[in-house]
Amino acid sequence: MPLSEHEQRMLEQMERALYAEDPKFATALEGNGLRTYTRRRAYQAVAGFLVGIALLMAGMVAQQIWVSVVGFLVMLGCAVLAVTGWRKAPKPGEQPAAGAPHTRRQTRPKRSLMDRIEQRWQRRRDEQGGR
Repeated sequence: MPLSEHEQRMLEQMERALYAEDPKFATALEGNGLRTYTRRRAYQAVAGFLVGIALLMAGMVAQQIWVSVVGFLVMLGCAVLAVTGWRKAPKPGEQPAAGAPHTRRQTRPKRSLMDRIEQRWQRRRDEQGGR
C-alpha cells in the first residue's frame, strides 16, 4: 500500500532533519545496510583465513607448534564467521523486515531426522503387517 501525500511529506521532513542533525549516521543508513555488512564480514573472514594460513605455515617453518595451532584456530574461526554471515545474508531483492508475514515453509514445524526415520519405519511395518 503506497504512502499518502501527507505521509510522504512527513517522511521527507524526517529524512531532512536526520541529515541536518547527524549526516554521518544518515549516510550509514542509506543503501543495503545488512547486505553491505554481511559482504564486509565475509571479506574480513577471507582475509582472516589467509592470515591463519600464513600463521600455520610460519609455525611449520619455524617449528613452533603453538603458532601453527593459533593459525589453525584463526582459520577455523574465520570459516565459521564466513559461513554464518553467508547464511544470514538476505537474498537479492529480498528486504529483511521484522513484521513480515511468515511463509508456509517457516510456519511448518521442522521434523527431526529421527522423527522421519521413525515414521518411515512405522509405515513399512504397517504395510508388511497388512499383507
